[in-house]
Amino acid sequence: MIEIKIPSPGESISEVEIANWFVSDGDIVEKDQEIAEIESDKATLTLIADEGGKIQIMAQEGDTVAVGSVACSIDTSFAGEASASSAPKEAKKEAPAEKTAPVVVAESKTINSDNYKEVKISPVAKKLMEENHLSVDDVIAGIQRLSKKDIQAVVDNAGTQAAIPAQSKSISREAKRTKMTNLRKKLAARLVAVKNETAMLTTFNEVDMTAVMALRSKYQKKFVETHGIKLGFMSFFTKAASEALQLHPAVNSMMDGEEIVTPEYADIAIAVQTPKGLMVPVIRNTETLGLADIEKELMNLANKARSGKISLDEMTGGTFTITNGGVFGSLLSTPIINPPQSGILGMHNIVERPVAVNGKVEIRPMMYIALSYDHRVIDGKDSVGFLVKIKEMIENPQKMMFTGKDPDSLLLEI
Repeated sequence: MIEIKIPSPGESISEVEIANWFVSDGDIVEKDQEIAEIESDKATLTLIADEGGKIQIMAQEGDTVAVGSVACSIDTSFAGEASASSAPKEAKKEAPAEKTAPVVVAESKTINSDNYKEVKISPVAKKLMEENHLSVDDVIAGIQRLSKKDIQAVVDNAGTQAAIPAQSKSISREAKRTKMTNLRKKLAARLVAVKNETAMLTTFNEVDMTAVMALRSKYQKKFVETHGIKLGFMSFFTKAASEALQLHPAVNSMMDGEEIVTPEYADIAIAVQTPKGLMVPVIRNTETLGLADIEKELMNLANKARSGKISLDEMTGGTFTITNGGVFGSLLSTPIINPPQSGILGMHNIVERPVAVNGKVEIRPMMYIALSYDHRVIDGKDSVGFLVKIKEMIENPQKMMFTGKDPDSLLLEI
């Protein structure tokens, strides 16, 4: 009998919440299988079975437990029973497969049995069933255990299907109550603290996205072939911000007691929306990275954040933050500073608007950008100058290769 204990997500964290069990009490699990998800006010971690065997759950979903306490125990004397018990079932399925093999081409798509007309089948599942000559009856008959999630899915689906045929809307006065997770509680407290403890101000500008969109359109295919990843807008803004921070270091600064700390590097945090709430993974030393490196690191961190695999170290230590409300359709907003940082850049939706270009009105893809900053650390000159530099580099991307400066001016040394 071995015990699986709650790991520590960080030095300052003493308790966590059991967010989700992937197995049920009494299940047979395998070694290195993911069995549960725990959530703290800073990160989400996954519990792994150290050995295979029969699991006994000690803490239920929603329980708040101390770091180091026992989440479950595993009786290793049952190890291997799950795979052994599944062998005969597979052997039984092989026999009828041979009988149906000659008629696969004739009607292998007649998967929907009359008894299960309402069952929805994904394209991938349907293809797998056809390859193995299985009907819905075979699949239903092969299910030996129903989990809580399976039952809940049926209940939710039944409620949805029942609502579709109805022509008139039913009136409801019920309200759903959901317990706040530790992560959301911590986020709420931080947001209120920022509003109360900083002299936050926001300045705005607008950017013509024509040049960047033309670059992406012209080189996207070649970029994917070369680097194995798509070229997005975020890498341009991250690179532009890292160069602008070198020119306006005050925007990269933060308060520490009675001192102002100004890092010479740019560790830019990118806000990512996840099922667990807003997370802000950090890309280190962005001033040394190219667009492809930024895209790869951003994809890696975003996937980790959304799957709950991101570590606490990967979300701490940023010097500046970028958030993109445009992916949700936001036209304009005032982003809130991510403490202890002093500045955050807000990107927004790209909208075609009439603008004056060389004395003529043209329709251009425009984006509003916003910089929220702590006025105790950053003066108006630096905040406005920083945003103007972002605008200049996005509208003239080649400037990013010359630390945000005009190539002609560098050539002429003026």
